Amino acid sequence: MNVLAKDLKKQTELVEQMASGTDRFRQHFHLMPVTGWLNDPNGLCVFQGVCHAFYQYSPFDAEGGLKLWGHCTSENMVDWRQEGVALYPDTPFDCHGVYSGNAFVEDGRMYLYYTGNVKLDGNYDYIHAGREGNTVLTVSEDGKTFSPKKLLMRNGDYPESVTCHVRDPKVWKTGDYYYMIQGARTKEDQGAALLFVSSDKEKWTYFRQITTRETFGYMWECPEYVEIGGKKGLSASVQGLTGEEWKNKNVYQSGYFYVEGDLLGEYQLSEYHLWDYGFDFYAPQSFRTEDDRLIQIGWMGMPDCPEHTNQTLADGWQHCFTFPREITEKDGMLLQNPVRELDEKKELVCTVGDRLHKEQIKTFEVDVKYISEAGFRAVLAEELALEYREGCFRMYFLHTDKEGVSGGRSMRCAELPKLWEVKILADVSSVEVFLNGGEAVFSTRYYPDTYRAEVEAPGAELRFWNIQK
Repeated sequence: MNVLAKDLKKQTELVEQMASGTDRFRQHFHLMPVTGWLNDPNGLCVFQGVCHAFYQYSPFDAEGGLKLWGHCTSENMVDWRQEGVALYPDTPFDCHGVYSGNAFVEDGRMYLYYTGNVKLDGNYDYIHAGREGNTVLTVSEDGKTFSPKKLLMRNGDYPESVTCHVRDPKVWKTGDYYYMIQGARTKEDQGAALLFVSSDKEKWTYFRQITTRETFGYMWECPEYVEIGGKKGLSASVQGLTGEEWKNKNVYQSGYFYVEGDLLGEYQLSEYHLWDYGFDFYAPQSFRTEDDRLIQIGWMGMPDCPEHTNQTLADGWQHCFTFPREITEKDGMLLQNPVRELDEKKELVCTVGDRLHKEQIKTFEVDVKYISEAGFRAVLAEELALEYREGCFRMYFLHTDKEGVSGGRSMRCAELPKLWEVKILADVSSVEVFLNGGEAVFSTRYYPDTYRAEVEAPGAELRFWNIQK
C-alpha cells in the first residue's frame, strides 16, 4: 500500500467512525454503505465458500465523488459484513476513480478487472478527448489482500471507432480462451459493447464490436453475457434512448437482448427487455453460486435524475443494492425472484382472503396468489400505490413532492396481459414487487412517515410475513 492509499484509508476510516448507523431509513437486509455514496455493484462472486460484493463507494460525499471499491461479504446473501475498502485510486492510471468491473475466479484466485478513470486538466468534453478509460487487473488469493495493480489496456488499445467512453469490463471463459466485454460509446454516438479475447487473462486482443442494426442509445454501460437454461442474453444499461416508448420511463434503462446465434460468429440481438420497470434500478451484475444458480444484484438508484431527492442525504448516505435475485428460465422467459435464503428470515404473521391491513411493520413480504379478474390494489405507507387494471400494472406515488415519501417520483407502468400473483418485498426504505412468479419486477426507494400495508385482491389468498433482522 503506497502513501496515497494509506492516507485515503485513514480518512475513510475516520468518516466511517463518525457515521451514527442509527438513522431512521437504514436498511435491514439490503447491502448499503456505512456512509457516503454507493452505486454500481462490482466484483460479485463466490470465493472460498463466501459471497463477495464490491461496490462503487464515495465515503467523503453522499452526492458522489472520488470512487473507491467498498467490500462486503456474506454467507447467505441476506446478512452482509462490511470488510472495509478493497481498492483505492492510488496509481496514475486510476487516480480519478476505481470505476466498475467484475471478479473472475479460477484456480484459487480472485481476478478483479476494473476501469481506472483519469480525467485530464484542460478544456475537454471528456467524451472525445480528455479522459483515460484504463483496464486494470489486481489479484487476490485470500479475498482480503490484493496484488499490485497491472495496467492491461488503455485508450490506444481500443478500436478507433469508439470515444474515450470505454468501461466496465466483465470476463468469462469458454473453452481454452477468456473473453472480456466492455461498454462503449462510438464516435457516431451509438451504444455498443466491445469484445476482447485472451489466452492468459492478461494480454487482451480486440475481437469485435457488438451492437444493434439500428442505433439503440448512445452508451451501453455494464454489459454482460449470460447463459441460462436454453437462452443466451446480453445485458446492458443503456443511456440515450428517446421516443414515445421511453418518455415515461427512467432517464436510463437496464435490460437485456436475447442473443440468436453466437457472439463469436454470426449473431442477432432481439428486442430489448427491461430487467425492472420501477424507479430505482441500474447497472446490474450477476454471478454463479456454488450450486450453479445465476444471481443478479443491481444498484437501487438512478444516475442523472435531478427530479428525485433521497431523504437519506440528510443522514450522510445515499443508495443501496437491490435484494439478490435468482434468475431462472421458464418457457423461453427469464424470471426474477428473491433468493431462497430469505425464507430463513421470514415469520408468517397471517393468511387471509380478499383484504389485508397491517401497521408498524417495517420489513415484510406480502404474497398474493390466485388473483382474479376482480383485480389488485395495494397502498404502502399511505403513499405508494400498486395497481393492476385494464392490462397494465402501475407503481405510483399519491403525492410527488421531493420532501415526501416519493422523493419526487411519479409513476411507472408495464403492460401485462394477465395478473395472477404478486410478491411485495419491503425493507425500511425500499420496495421490490415481483409479478407472476418474476415475469416483471418494479423497484423503488420510499421514505415512510407511517408504516402501513393495505392490500385488496377479491377472491385471492394473501399471506403476510415479517422479515426478522
